[in-house]
Amino acid sequence: MSVLVLVEHAQGIFKKKSFEAVQYAAHIAKEMGAGVTAITTGNVADSEMQALGAYGANKVLHSTDARLDNFSSRAFAKVVVAAAQKESAKVIIGLHDTTGKAVMPRVAARLQAGLVAGAVGYPDLSKGFVVKKNVFSGKAFAFVNITSDVKVITLMPNTYPVVKADGSASVDKLDAGLTDADFAVKVISVDKATGDVPLSEAELVVSGGRGMKGPENWHVLEDLAKQLGAATACSRPVADSHWRPHGEHVGQTGGTIRPNLYIAVGISGAIQHLAGVNGSKTIVVINKDPEAPFFKAADYGVLGDAMEVIPRLTEAVKKYKASQA
Repeated sequence: MSVLVLVEHAQGIFKKKSFEAVQYAAHIAKEMGAGVTAITTGNVADSEMQALGAYGANKVLHSTDARLDNFSSRAFAKVVVAAAQKESAKVIIGLHDTTGKAVMPRVAARLQAGLVAGAVGYPDLSKGFVVKKNVFSGKAFAFVNITSDVKVITLMPNTYPVVKADGSASVDKLDAGLTDADFAVKVISVDKATGDVPLSEAELVVSGGRGMKGPENWHVLEDLAKQLGAATACSRPVADSHWRPHGEHVGQTGGTIRPNLYIAVGISGAIQHLAGVNGSKTIVVINKDPEAPFFKAADYGVLGDAMEVIPRLTEAVKKYKASQA
């Protein structure tokens, strides 16, 4: 018996959120007295897969089918199901991201398993298998008891800090018996978001709204983000106006993020935007409108013009960094 976890990589390098998922699986496995098996696909070095042992994986199953380089939710689900059956997995973990949202419901359906999507806590095994998750766009929590034999969970990224320990995982090949029918949906092109810090994994995020007045002013936010080592994001009206790429849009209809610090500049704080960011540990709002709804959700608020506040904040960060050098 094992806990199975689907891990993702970019060009052969595993993502931070995948380490978090392996750690999460290891915690559950310890409670159950089971092992942890990671499942991955595509072109990735054995040394990278073995390194997952430092986060709690005992074994890695690697599906090397070249067709998996192009994402197919049907094919990925078949790989996960094959791994689950091979390992007699009772708990299957994925990430609550684009891949996990597409793959894990298919896995649950094929295995007749209960599914909790977007978990934000470890399962409570003292009362069955109770998992905490956000509901009502993050305004409340639900505690869901999964009663099926096999259980599927998608973990909200940035829920737990990643802690690296010692250890090395063994690596085995996995043949999932994929056929051309599993790739009936073809990927024509992929537009990847660029940036030094992936938004979904960022612990610090600087975000702008229509209060920035135009794309020509965005360099002010980018300067602050660079000094903080933060990712940049934006509200939906900004993305719809093509001031910023849609990959930076966070909110109910965009990305959902959970950084340690979210700085919202010139964003009114409509409920649709809050739904994507209210899992942030600390929210700082900078706005010149004292009636902006976002102030009610903020941990800290600055009333002022962004074009005056942000450059001064950036200079303060520079001075602080210089004093620590």
